[in-house]
Order: sequence, then structure tokens, then C-alpha cells
Amino acid sequence: MTDNDSRVHAAEPKTIDGETHGERASTTVSTDAETREISTHEVCVLVPTLNEGATIGDVIDDFRTRGYPNVLVVDGGSTDDTKTVARDHGARVLVQSGEGKGQAVREAVPHIDAPYVLMLDGDGTYDPADAETMLEPLARGYDHVIGNRFADMDDDAMRALNGVGNRLINRSFRVIHGADYDDILSGYRAFTTDSFERLSLDSDGFTIETELAVECVKHGVDTAVVPVSYSARPAESETNLHPIADGGTIILALYSLAKTNNPLFYFGSLGTAGIAAGGAIASYVLWRWFQYGVGHEILALVSAAAILLGVQLLMFGVLSDMLVTLHREQRRRLEQITRNADVQGVESAHRAGHSHEFGTESDSDGVSDSETTTETGAAAEPESEPKPETSTESADATDATVTSETDRGGE
Repeated sequence: MTDNDSRVHAAEPKTIDGETHGERASTTVSTDAETREISTHEVCVLVPTLNEGATIGDVIDDFRTRGYPNVLVVDGGSTDDTKTVARDHGARVLVQSGEGKGQAVREAVPHIDAPYVLMLDGDGTYDPADAETMLEPLARGYDHVIGNRFADMDDDAMRALNGVGNRLINRSFRVIHGADYDDILSGYRAFTTDSFERLSLDSDGFTIETELAVECVKHGVDTAVVPVSYSARPAESETNLHPIADGGTIILALYSLAKTNNPLFYFGSLGTAGIAAGGAIASYVLWRWFQYGVGHEILALVSAAAILLGVQLLMFGVLSDMLVTLHREQRRRLEQITRNADVQGVESAHRAGHSHEFGTESDSDGVSDSETTTETGAAAEPESEPKPETSTESADATDATVTSETDRGGE
């Protein structure tokens, strides 16, 4: 459990109900409360592509062979035969209106009618055999799953510079956003469409994975981390990643996203930098004054302004953090109330269904018995004309008169 109420689970490869993942077409998981099953027909395999004609066909074939017929390829304007190959291998192809992986994912999800999404790159570096491993946490109630590439990575799958940058970004994420997802830049993701709609995403490029991780922490999305294998890109496939430029963009995205997820860190770091800069300038002014008797009025004003600005930013960060914490607490309570209301509604409907079922059976039995008795009586006794009610009333009145006179005579 993190400070931001996001549940993180690091799952290991498991054998469930005596079967190993990858040997069946659906994932069945037993829990204390219920047994849930995710059918392969309930999963949409989402593959964003850009010039992946050399590998996309094999990726689609591997998933379809494993029983995943719903494969959606979102193409970002490939200049090779990616779209043609994808269609020939049985995938749906959506040409995105803009550019970038983030825009592709955001534009594709509204076209998905399946409750579960399995997203991966189309370069052949991720193994379709890990699909069941990715889906297993969703069957246990998690909403988002991240595949950890570092758990089983080929030696030549990632350059040394890329490896250093990935680890630096992951450590920065832990410090800034307070959650440990092991590999936030992984392109192998599984999530529910409902949880995706809760996230506020506006990234267009490779920062989509970073934004997904931050939004999961921000909105308290239950997130699991599972080990997956990561292979080297085939020689005929060219990478679209630029390590220096994209790495710097991701670091800036991590920091800017802290504005709404961890405002104390965001504004606090700016305030601390302002105070440090103002203090350094003030120290220089004082040193010049005491050492040479020279005053620097302008520098003194700059240092005072920097210190005051830093203090104000620190105070603003504290207040913003309090507001964010209050908002999360209110949201958690509302979600709890909603869940309790849903559970009570289901239980009430269940009880009403049982009551209606038993009541209908009893009523039916009563009607049958009444009808049977009526029919039996009608068959056993012949019909006779009803006696006049006046005769009965007269006899009763006579008996009452005789009884009354007898009583008076006795007295």
C-alpha cells in the first residue's frame, strides 16, 4: 500500500488449479470470495504501430494461435506495409488521426468493446506467451497490470544507456510519486476499460507509459506488477525511440505530473531552489560587504526576492498537499459508499428474487388446492337449489322469542 492509496502487487508466475498459464484459452483464478474467469474473447489485444511491417504479422499470428481473435492495430502513419500485413493476418486496423503512441492509445480505447485490454508494442520484443500472466491479476480484481521487463531480459535487448536511463526514471518515479512499479516504461500493459476511463491522459508520445503509471497512483487504481520476458528487437526492425531526447522528455513529464499528484514535492522543490539561490546571493553580498566594504544593493534585493518567493512556494505546496489529501479522502469515502450501495442492491435483488420465487410457488400451490377442492366438491355433491334465507332468519327469530319467554317464566 502506498501513500497515495494505490495497491501494488508484484506477482510471480503461478500454476492455478493444476494448470500452468499459457496452456489454456482462458484464465481461471480462485479467490476466497468467488471464482472469476477471463475468456480470451473478452480481451482486446491493442498494438500501436509505426513502421512495424517486419514483425507485426508474427505478433498477430502468435496471439490468434493462442485463442485471442480480437486484435486491434492502431497505426500512426506507417510508410511501409504495416497496415496491409496487419489486415492480411486478421487484425482490425485503425489509422489514428494524429501522431505518437499516446495519441494512438487514447484514440483506440473508445473503439474497443471488450472489458479487458492487453497492450504491447508491435516490434516483437514482448512474448505473447506472457498474456495469461498479464491477465491473471485482472481476474483477481486488479485494474491495471505492468509487465516488468527486468525480470527476464535478454542481454542484448536493451542498450547500456537505455538501461541506465530506465533505472534512473524508475527511481525518480519512486521518489516523486511514492510508488514502486519496478518498470514504469514497460510497453506491456493489461487493464480494464472501466479503469482506463477514470484516468486523465493527454500524452501524445512515449510518455504515455509514464502518464499511465502516475495516473494509477493519483486515482488509486489497483495496480499489479508481474514478470515478463523481453527480447532483443529483430535485426530487420528499426527502433522509433531516441534515448536522449525521449529520456529527457520523460523526466520532465515525471516532474510536471507531480504538480497535481504530489504538489508538496513539486512546489516544495521549486521553493527550496528559490531559497537556496537567494541564500547563495545573500552570502556573496555579505562576504563582499565584510571583506571589502562594498555594497551590492541590487543583488541584495534579488536575494531577498528569491528567498521570499521560495518561502511562498513552500507554503503553497503545503496547502496544495492538504487539499489533495482531503480530495483523496473524500473520493475514497464516496467510492466506498458506492460499493456498499451496489452490494446492498445486489443482495436486496437476490433476496427479492428468492422471495418472489417462493411466493409464486406457494400461490400456485394454493390455487391448485382450491381448484382441486372446488372441482372435487362439485363432482361429489349434486347441485341443489339454495334455501331461502328468510326461512332461516324466521326460525332463528322464533327460537330467540321462545328462549326469552322461558327465561321470563322462570324468573
